[in-house]
This record gives sequence, structure tokens and C-alpha cells, in this order.
Amino acid sequence: MRLLPLAPGRLRRGSPRHLPSCSPALLLLVLGGCLGVFGVAAGTRRPNVVLLLTDDQDEVLGGMAFSEYSTTNCQTGLQGEELGQEHLRTYLEPSRTPLKKTKALIGEMGMTFSSAYVPSALCCPSRASILTGKYPHNHHVVNNTLEGNCSSKSWQKIQEPNTFPAILRSMCGYQTFFAGKYLNEYGAPDAGGLEHVPLGWSYWYALEKNSKYYNYTLSINGKARKHGENYSVDYLTDVLANVSLDFLDYKSNFEPFFMMIATPAPHSPWTAAPQYQKAFQNVFAPRNKNFNIHGTNKHWLIRQAKTPMTNSSIQFLDNAFRKRWQTLLSVDDLVEKLVKRLEFTGELNNTYIFYTSDNGYHTGQFSLPIDKRQLYEFDIKVPLLVRGPGIKPNQTSKMLVANIDLGPTILDIAGYDLNKTQMDGMSLLPILRGASNLTWRSDVLVEYQGEGRNVTDPTCPSLSPGVSQCFPDCVCEDAYNNTYACVRTMSALWNLQYCEFDDQEVFVEVYNLTADPDQITNIAKTIDPELLGKMNYRLMMLQSCSGPTCRTPGVFDPGYRFDPRLMFSNRGSVRTRRFSKHLL
Repeated sequence: MRLLPLAPGRLRRGSPRHLPSCSPALLLLVLGGCLGVFGVAAGTRRPNVVLLLTDDQDEVLGGMAFSEYSTTNCQTGLQGEELGQEHLRTYLEPSRTPLKKTKALIGEMGMTFSSAYVPSALCCPSRASILTGKYPHNHHVVNNTLEGNCSSKSWQKIQEPNTFPAILRSMCGYQTFFAGKYLNEYGAPDAGGLEHVPLGWSYWYALEKNSKYYNYTLSINGKARKHGENYSVDYLTDVLANVSLDFLDYKSNFEPFFMMIATPAPHSPWTAAPQYQKAFQNVFAPRNKNFNIHGTNKHWLIRQAKTPMTNSSIQFLDNAFRKRWQTLLSVDDLVEKLVKRLEFTGELNNTYIFYTSDNGYHTGQFSLPIDKRQLYEFDIKVPLLVRGPGIKPNQTSKMLVANIDLGPTILDIAGYDLNKTQMDGMSLLPILRGASNLTWRSDVLVEYQGEGRNVTDPTCPSLSPGVSQCFPDCVCEDAYNNTYACVRTMSALWNLQYCEFDDQEVFVEVYNLTADPDQITNIAKTIDPELLGKMNYRLMMLQSCSGPTCRTPGVFDPGYRFDPRLMFSNRGSVRTRRFSKHLL
């Protein structure tokens, strides 16, 4: 099916029609803010950009690949040496991973970031951060609900005009193409329905609300189209692949393009394509050190999980893990088709390709069955692979990066002056090009506002009020006061995470990930009090930062300055950070 751009009547203010290639003077006039590094010199084509975004794909638990075998007993979670060889199963198979082609075509042809994080471990806030380049406290999307500003009227009015795709289209003359899941509440009647097409998109092929594989509705440039359950024409990952290839066939050859392809995989309901439904039958969820153990000295929501998990819970999460991998096989096919088409059309060598996820995931860690939302590495760390012009193959970067950096990076690639934005992130372009003596950040902010109402769940009366995302055995993955903020710090000497909760306890969790990568031991009560105070102050600073102030030196940077007097209010009491409530 051929995709058509938005009709002239649908173009929004600030979204120009296709720029005429026959008028270099007009092109230079419109693109004055986007000449930058690449320029528009004769014979020079500004780079194209493709952003591939998966849904709930972890990095810590093998979402991309495994480095070693792990064996354990399925029912107890005990390590192999405790059980005897006759009870062992192989759970992680390095030779059998779902994204071999993606790793080969993007990662091995460019750079893999080993320390990539999201500022919020939930779909809508994280996607909003990608689009705006801002932390959640600045774009005000705090959860997956309309009330939490997810695709709300306020979001549409205040944030959408300033997303990086809107700038690419209006200021840089890029053709912009979107296909897949946008924001969880997109298409809601109270938010303009499927007729709403966000500013900045030339081609719009967006899923209504949350991820599905069959029986969904798409907004095609503002017009609804329903899909059924016929694999050959309706399987969403394949539909996204096909419409993306159509765009490459029918786009203008006189303007650079930006594509954002957001797959449903590996989000629930984990419906694999028919040819992949029997894959990975001997693969199970990894039994790492924090699998199926009690979360001692952690926030009450983690402590309420039941340990050990029931056999049925473990079987459920093993099945979920396997199905997640199965759905990713179709993503791997999509990546291969896209790269081959770019190569066939002669665009590949002038195209940056980014591959990442909106958040991580857990399967049994600290006896929480399956979900995201938590502050731990398995939920906040994501894969990030990039290939493109000037990036050497087989590179790995340990630099601390976040998805708020994607927007600034792509605008930098387009030549846009980043000083004209209000983005909190930093351009990764110097890292991608191998810049030496680069000054870089040592910390990022992670923040989340829990979902739930301050009432007791009648099916689980023994639990505290406000829980949500509960399983039948009354293990809950979220609560209204599962509201926290963290500083994730990485420097030459320290690898720390400092977190505070907005609850009656003002609970604090601190982890030394060099000594404790599985975050089992909370060292909040044993760490140097002076360092604890500095981390508390840094957290307050980041939670109130905006734009350049989000990039000031961290606690372990040479330029850091700590004034203990700022830790106290005028009345002499210790100052604690404030969690701002959602303001639309």
C-alpha cells in the first residue's frame, strides 16, 4: 500500500509542505537554523535518520544477547551447585538470541552503548522524554494515563510543538515518518481521537493506544483503519515493516528524511508470528542472584512480594520471557528488511540508524513476577545501538547516556543549533564520532510517579491502600506512593544509585553497583553520611533542573561544588527534596 503525506489542508502551522528542490535560495532561507556541521553545500546531502523503538525490551536480562550460560532449578530459583546436576536446566543460550541480525547490522556496524538509561521506567513518560529531550518533571508526563498527561490536550498544546520531529520538519525541512505505537493514550476520545495528528509529521501511521499485534486500529494521517487477525495483512510488526518500505520507495529524493518506527514487541500480549511460535522452547527467564528472593531493606512495595514465588508464577514468567523473545524475531526481520532497502536505494551510507527501547523489564527479580516501573537496573537500563556516517564499526561506549539525549543528537545530526532548544539532554554525536578528551556527564536522573488510588483493593484487603497492577496472588507491581527519584551515578571511581521515595517513611535506597550489581544490599544506613548528604543535594538539584542546569557537574566531577548550608531550611531543619505533583 502506498502511503501519502498529509494533504495540504492538513498541514499545521509550522509544518511546511515539501520544499522545492529547484530553489536553493529558498531552501537556504528555510533551513537557516539547520546548516550546522553538515551544511547544504553543492553535492552535499544532509544525513537521514531512522529511530527504531521497541516496547519493554530490557538490556540487563538478555533482551539483546547473553554473555554466559546460567543454570538453575525452575521451581525454586536455587543456583545449580546447590541442587545437583540431575536437576539442572540451561536457561540462557548464547547461541540462540532473538536479535542476531539487528546486532550484526547495527551494533557491529557501529556503536553499542553499555550504559544507556531511561529517566522513567514506564512507556508514556519515557517516550515523552525521547520526543522532547526532557526529564519527566519538565514535560509533565508522569504515567500512562490521561490524568498523568499521557497524550493529553495539555501535552498536545504545550509539548508536541517543541518535539524534535516538529523541529526537524519545520526548521530543517526533513520528511518525517512515524509508524507504530506513539503514546499509550493516543487516540482517546478525550484527547482528540485518531483524527489528531501531532505537529511535525509528514506521514503518520500510528497505533490507537497500547501495543497489540492483531485487532487494532491505526490512524493513517488522521483517518482510522481497523485491522483484524489475518497474519498476512494484519500482524502489526510486519505491517510496520511494509509501510516503512513503502515510505522509502515513494518519499521525495530531494529532502532528507527521519523515520521513527515503534514496534509493539516485546510488549504483552506477546503474540508471536505463526512461524516463530515454537522458537526458544528450551529458553527460560534468567535466574540471576536477585531472582526469586525477598527484597530485604527495600521499599514496602518490594517487601510485599511473596517469596518464594509459587510454581505457577514461575511457569507464567518463564512463558512470558519465551514469548517476548519470539515476538522480537519479527523485529529482527524488520531491521533486516529496512537495512537492505536502504542499501538498495543507495541511502544506507548516509543514514544514521538508532535502535533502543522505551524501558526495561523484570521477570521474577525480588519475587516480582513481570512488569517494569521499578528503580532497579533491569527496569531502567535499555539497549542502544547506533550506526551511521563517521561511526567506526564494532565500537562500545561506556559513557553514561539517557534517552533524553536522542532528540538533541538527531537535531545535531541535522545541523540544528541546540542552544535554541530547551532540552535537558546532550548530543551523542561527539561520542559517536570518537571525539577525544570529551567532557561528559557522570549522573542522570530517574523519576517515577506511582499509579493507584488511595483505597484498599477489596480482593487484597491485607495490602496497603493504593496498590495497582496486582496479580491473583495479591503481589502488586505498583502503588500510588511508589513515587521515587534517583541519581544514577557513574564515574571513574564510583558506580552508585541513590533513591528517595515520596512516602511516609521518606524511604532511601542506595546501591554500590561495583560490589553489588544485582542491587541486593541497600547501603543507605552504612554509607558515609557526608556522601549521602551530597547525593541528597544532587538529587534535589536535578529534580528542579531545566535545560543547561541538568548538565551541571555531578558529585564526583572535578567542577562539583557542595554547600552544606543549602541542605537546611531557614528554620534549621534538614531540607529534603520535594516531589512536584503533576501540573497540567
